[in-house]
Amino acid sequence: MNFLIKKYTIITYGCQMNHHDSEKISYLLETLGYTKEDDLEKSDFIIYNTCLVRENAELKVYGQLGALKNLKRKKPEMIIAVCGCMMQTGDARATIISKYKHVDIIFGTKNISRLPSLIARHRSTGEVIVDIEEEDIIDDETPINREHPFIAYVNIMTGCNNYCTFCIVPYARGKEISRTPESIINEIKDLAKKGYKEITLLGQNVNSYGKTLSPKVTFPELLKMVNEIDGIERIRFLTSHPKDCSDELIDAMASLDKVCENIHLPFQSGSNKILKDMHRVYTREHYLELIRKLKEKVPNITLSTDIIVGFPGETEEDFEDTLSMVEKVGYDQGFTFLYSIRKGTKAAEMQNQIPHEVKQERFQRLIDSMYKIFYEKNKECLGQTLEVLVEGISKNNPDILTGRTRGYKLVHFKGGKRNIGQLVNVKITGHNSFALEGEIV
Repeated sequence: MNFLIKKYTIITYGCQMNHHDSEKISYLLETLGYTKEDDLEKSDFIIYNTCLVRENAELKVYGQLGALKNLKRKKPEMIIAVCGCMMQTGDARATIISKYKHVDIIFGTKNISRLPSLIARHRSTGEVIVDIEEEDIIDDETPINREHPFIAYVNIMTGCNNYCTFCIVPYARGKEISRTPESIINEIKDLAKKGYKEITLLGQNVNSYGKTLSPKVTFPELLKMVNEIDGIERIRFLTSHPKDCSDELIDAMASLDKVCENIHLPFQSGSNKILKDMHRVYTREHYLELIRKLKEKVPNITLSTDIIVGFPGETEEDFEDTLSMVEKVGYDQGFTFLYSIRKGTKAAEMQNQIPHEVKQERFQRLIDSMYKIFYEKNKECLGQTLEVLVEGISKNNPDILTGRTRGYKLVHFKGGKRNIGQLVNVKITGHNSFALEGEIV
């Protein structure tokens, strides 16, 4: 068997946390002498970092793994690995082991640092290696091969204690556990020294950061610490839960100059009945009061959200409540999902599952409504001059640069490579529902 493996490909599904994990995997592979390769046909090591939150992501993994059988026959020395949230659950793991026997290595979200030893074990034995860590690990010191030279994700906590009835994350990622503020601040200071300008603090529910620490530290207190780090220009965070969105956090957003005027605040449903069935632990009225406070205290704030369509028992009246919520809030961005059964969650056992055709019809009505609102919100930016962090060159036009405003709006404009990584002022001259156009001033 030929073990001179040189090229690797990582296919990542799911949230920013998964993408952050893939950056760690990339670093580990490159320390072993691998080089990144986008073409599966040319790769010697293929790894799927999986997501279990939505059924579509899970099915895609199964489909792509099946398609690799022929490639594995042609290149028997190639190693195929699967990791991520899917592998933390017994059913998905058992499916991979029994039906996809060309997969060589399986590991979970909590033992990424052991990947080099897993590869070595597979090389020496030729056997399928399955290694799943059940204990919570937060202070993972695995270095990171970051995808972007001046924008970075920083994990501040893992796990979730909310147990929403539709969500598999607590079962895949475990209970909430927070990193110490010292380790977070040291990581961000190191990033600042390396020229990073924008930091996104990550957690399944960043608002509950610090509850496992002794002494306890609140998330707004952590934001204040990060805000004081020289060199960092922008601070973002994902994801917030409405039940933990405190006045202290809103005041911190209003007063801390580096914290961007943007928040992702999933409401999932506009119906109090459905929210109760989802175990979201807040009401429609509470959520709207949070939005009122945010708009009042943080001028020009932009808002994004997650919405689930077709949760079990959702009536037309419940769905109309969701539509009215969208109109009342006026979101700048939003992510909409058809409810999908996740085995192991309480919602999977609920009666009154909604037929797919009903979910699809409601979904279309929702996105039609949201896209109109996005269009009008972007139209309000016409004539304004906005600060943009230039992220790179457009994939569709080498003469066009792309970047994000503090409100996380995507902007396209003409400029040179010298502008990449800089904060520039852009006058907005055009728009559609999803992006702005402008010119540097």
